[in-house]
Amino acid sequence: MRLFRKHLPLLLLFSTTSLFLGSWSAKAQDTQDSIPQVVVDTTEMETIVIRTLPEKAGVKRAGARISNQLDPLKRTKALQEKPKRFNMPSFWKKKNRVAFNLNEVAFVNWNAGGDNSVAVLTAARFERNYAFRYISWENALDFRFGLNMREGQGIRKTDDALRFTSTFGYRTDTISKWYTSGKLNFNTQLANGYKYPNTETPISRLMAPGYLFLGVGTSYIDAAKKINLYISPLTQKATFVLDQRLANQGAFGVQKAVLDANGNVLNAGKNTLMELGFLVTHSWEKEVYENVNMISRLNLYTDYLNSFGNIDIDWELNFNLKVNQYISAQIGTHLIYDDDIKFDVEKAADGSILSPGVTKTQFKQLLGVGVVY
Repeated sequence: MRLFRKHLPLLLLFSTTSLFLGSWSAKAQDTQDSIPQVVVDTTEMETIVIRTLPEKAGVKRAGARISNQLDPLKRTKALQEKPKRFNMPSFWKKKNRVAFNLNEVAFVNWNAGGDNSVAVLTAARFERNYAFRYISWENALDFRFGLNMREGQGIRKTDDALRFTSTFGYRTDTISKWYTSGKLNFNTQLANGYKYPNTETPISRLMAPGYLFLGVGTSYIDAAKKINLYISPLTQKATFVLDQRLANQGAFGVQKAVLDANGNVLNAGKNTLMELGFLVTHSWEKEVYENVNMISRLNLYTDYLNSFGNIDIDWELNFNLKVNQYISAQIGTHLIYDDDIKFDVEKAADGSILSPGVTKTQFKQLLGVGVVY
């Protein structure tokens, strides 16, 4: 009995634990019975792999319809016209103008009298101009030559000029119309010139004189209004007199020859005259009326070293009256004042200069109808 009392707590703990475990086991068995049982089907199934073999090119299976991708190309018609080539745009503009004027007067038993005469004038102008973004380059070649054939007087020259002008300009942006420019201008004539009726001794000829202007400055170019203004504070003007006889006489401003008492040449005359001065040129073309175009070209020059303020003037003003595509009339004037060109020069019998002469204004007017191409 004593031993029983001693182990009584252990027996109670064991009994309680057994009862708890038994109750939990019964609940777990009931829960397991409520879950439906799943039976695994272990039936085996065979897998069949079907592979399609690639058909060989050009082999058509019986009963199959294969569309040929080349058929549309076979049905396409060839181009009837040759394709137009793409041409790169050119920034060069060219202009060619050739005119031929003829004036004729004939008299037959004309009571009032008169001399038969024929006058011809050929004029040409060729332009090659480049303009793109910051650069402008204008080139022009002018040629004029005229003859007059009058009964009793023979053939006389009425016009003779050869001129080349080139102006290169650069601007800092594409909006401004002001350019930093360099300009070259060359003028001369082709045939001998005479003081009629004397046709033995020429007073001018090819490169006697010849003028060369070369300088830098600024240009204002308005292509829309056809206005071109050039201002150069630094321009070299060279006058050439390559005929030694005229050079010895000091013609066109060159230094004349030094002669002895007998008229023999001690020092030949200079063939060139160099000047440095200020140049302004202006050209303007405008349609003043329908089929009436005005063309004005003005050159002004003064020398810094010799007679500064005496301005040389060269101004051409022409009106072209268009009749149709090929027929036109022209009215024009040409005014020249050059301080280096003297008139009424008095010479001695030995050829020496007694009086150097005076400067005069030169003026020419023309009117003609002709063919223009």
